[in-house]
Amino acid sequence: MAKAVAKTGLGPIVLVAIEQSFPKEQRIIEDGLASRILPVVMQTFVKLMTLTPIRNWMIRATEKDLPGIWSCMMCRKRYIDEKLTNSVNQINAVVNLGAGYDTRIYRLQFLSVIPIWEVDQLENIQTKQIRLRKLFGKIPSYVKLIAIDFDHEKINQVLESKGYNSNKKTFFIMEAVTQYLTDAGIKSTFDFLAGAAPGSLLTFTYIRKDFLNGQKFYGWEKGYKKYIIEEKIWIFGLNPEEWPNFLKQYGWKVKEDIGFEELAEKYVKPTGRTLAFTPVERMIYAEKL
Repeated sequence: MAKAVAKTGLGPIVLVAIEQSFPKEQRIIEDGLASRILPVVMQTFVKLMTLTPIRNWMIRATEKDLPGIWSCMMCRKRYIDEKLTNSVNQINAVVNLGAGYDTRIYRLQFLSVIPIWEVDQLENIQTKQIRLRKLFGKIPSYVKLIAIDFDHEKINQVLESKGYNSNKKTFFIMEAVTQYLTDAGIKSTFDFLAGAAPGSLLTFTYIRKDFLNGQKFYGWEKGYKKYIIEEKIWIFGLNPEEWPNFLKQYGWKVKEDIGFEELAEKYVKPTGRTLAFTPVERMIYAEKL
């Protein structure tokens, strides 16, 4: 996984922080920690963006280049929160792979009695440790933050050295991770997931392969140019029909493969806001057999 990928961890939580400036009934997701976990300079930026005219300009500008990106960021976090909440009585641990600056582990209070491992590149882990200590005085005792190189280190070895036990039913999260992994990284990650206890759950986002291959752009020509041609950081994807067989070889079964059109209907429509959705990214919810 390229070092440049570490810098992509900040963007999603910045948008979530800005989302909090909408009236409560118009928010797609509630996240009172989003702004507070950001570096101070980004907190200042978020405060500026909360002024309604500037915020609305920001959303329009973002959507102009990447239509549907705003609702995508909000809906995928809301979806993962919902699946995690609904499974709390079925799991004994949580592993968040590619955790970035995500806050759900700290704002969903029922998780405080479950052992949790957050895994990411060293740069993100170090910054998050600093911010968590600023927020809480210390890193919560039920959480372990672990630095890893997904392409070159074995996840099971790194996690087990920090107390993880694969015999526990675990809820695994991979939000905006798979597209950044090399073939070696994908194999290593799913080899690790193959060893999960039966009944474990997994939710992750993925990019469509027909977009990565330049067969269909879905209105994201600028995104294709930026992430694939110029920065070369989006490198893995599959089309929806390919995932069931892919996961089957690792002992997982797809429970749900959902697009952002459906998620927008569920999470955006009740707010009364009108936002585009993107077909470029989708989400999978799976169970270990």
